[in-house]
Amino acid sequence: MKKRIYMAGCGGMLGEAFYTQFKDDYEIKCTDKDVNVSWLSFLDFRDFDAYKKDVLDFKPDYLFHLGAYTDLEFCEQNAEDTYKTNTLAVENAVYLANQLDIPLLYISTAGIFDGKKELYDDWDQPNPLGVYARSKYMGERYVVENARRFLVCRAGWMMGAGPSKDKKFVQKLMKQLKEGKKELFIVDDKDGTPTFTHDFARNVKALIQKEYWGLYNMVCGGQTSRLEVAGELLKLMGLEKEVKITSVNSDYFKQTYFAERPPCERLVNRKLELRELNLMQDWKSALHQYVNAYYKDYLK
Repeated sequence: MKKRIYMAGCGGMLGEAFYTQFKDDYEIKCTDKDVNVSWLSFLDFRDFDAYKKDVLDFKPDYLFHLGAYTDLEFCEQNAEDTYKTNTLAVENAVYLANQLDIPLLYISTAGIFDGKKELYDDWDQPNPLGVYARSKYMGERYVVENARRFLVCRAGWMMGAGPSKDKKFVQKLMKQLKEGKKELFIVDDKDGTPTFTHDFARNVKALIQKEYWGLYNMVCGGQTSRLEVAGELLKLMGLEKEVKITSVNSDYFKQTYFAERPPCERLVNRKLELRELNLMQDWKSALHQYVNAYYKDYLK
């Protein structure tokens, strides 16, 4: 008999990967306030009574709390809504998981660090800079301090789900290429680690099967920068001779991206390595796989 997983906030790019990677081996229920595909049903997890009823009715063996506001500018301008969504709803998820005595999965982020170090492992002390980072870190802390059994997995620069759901860096570049842009302006002062959603979901699955509970960095291998990712993407698309990359510093985009971001979000999967359960690909391999799977005909 298959174990049951309730996945809340499953309508985004990460939810697509979790649905794909878990649907054959588990009985799953996927919910979101934005019902954008057939396998989703409606639930706004900020409504605690509705969240509680839906989870208890399903009787899951695991609770995955996936959703969050991730647009940093929106979060800065809507702090109360952000804390309600990214922090208080997580406290509710902890309560539900503890009531059912089941493990809880919470997704954290490399953005909780201040960027003053070159690399961050699982035990480095976070120092969040803005509303988004603070709301996510407070969620992380609450899970670690209060959930009986949990996985907290920190992602880096997320990529996944293709043009339909990816709202992050790779898709923003692909959109410009589709529009025929011959010059891309890329910041040269932001370092980090890409994270392919499907690798992330597979690694979570391995941890669950081993019952290796705890907090983990979970990013692709290899350290990189926005500039290098853009260059690699142009190579994969065969456009490195047709499209020019112009490097700029973050001030160039300060009117659009005014929320403070750490200069370095590079994580290393130290705990996964020590447990010999690091399944994350090198970021270049993951980017190649992602582009082949989701963007083969995008520019045609």
